[in-house]
Amino acid sequence: MNYISDGFFEAIRLIVAMNEETWSAVVTTIRLTSLSMFCTLVIGIPLGFVLGYFDFPGRRAVRTVVDTMLALPTVVVGLLVYAFISNRGPFGQWRLLFTVEGMAIGQTILALPIVMALSATAVEGLEERLRMTLRTLGASGRRMAMTCLYECRFALLVAAVTAYGRIVAEVGVSMMLGGNIKWNTRTITTAITLETGKGDFALGIALGLLLLLMSFALNAGLSFLRRREV
Repeated sequence: MNYISDGFFEAIRLIVAMNEETWSAVVTTIRLTSLSMFCTLVIGIPLGFVLGYFDFPGRRAVRTVVDTMLALPTVVVGLLVYAFISNRGPFGQWRLLFTVEGMAIGQTILALPIVMALSATAVEGLEERLRMTLRTLGASGRRMAMTCLYECRFALLVAAVTAYGRIVAEVGVSMMLGGNIKWNTRTITTAITLETGKGDFALGIALGLLLLLMSFALNAGLSFLRRREV
């Protein structure tokens, strides 16, 4: 059991000493998750609003597809995106394979169903009186949409945090599309997988602690925002 305690103390030393390899994976993870979350929210919230607010032919089928995609295996997403952005794929000329941008495409596909489904559920849960009041006051379509989204803002924040958890913890997409290239596309999760396999538990524990700290900071920020609104 000594190797666990030794690894933990060595991990603390690596973090405090600002070990370059450790913090390189952290910076790459922040870049990747920020880009993935931006794309996911910009696309997912409007689509979720449309799915939850409007009644259109095939809506139930679309909702079923979105709900089914919540369980998409990461390696399957990685395989499909790899086929499209590899040199032999239709988007090979863009040279997205083994880049942060290419990894972000796969992670956006993973997180998009989460944001869409939870956003649609939040919009569906709004009181009908709110919609009727907005219509009575002659609110435009844009004004009505913004008001509805504001009323369910905390549910949207929960959707964003849930999607972030899916993104930051996944390994398959990052491995397949990023290649786990040191100083370039190596993220916290792929580095933990590699270093643990090599027997370097200290670096793996250090990265794991930083990953937990990032998740804790995000959830603490969400709790702070909710308390301020109460």
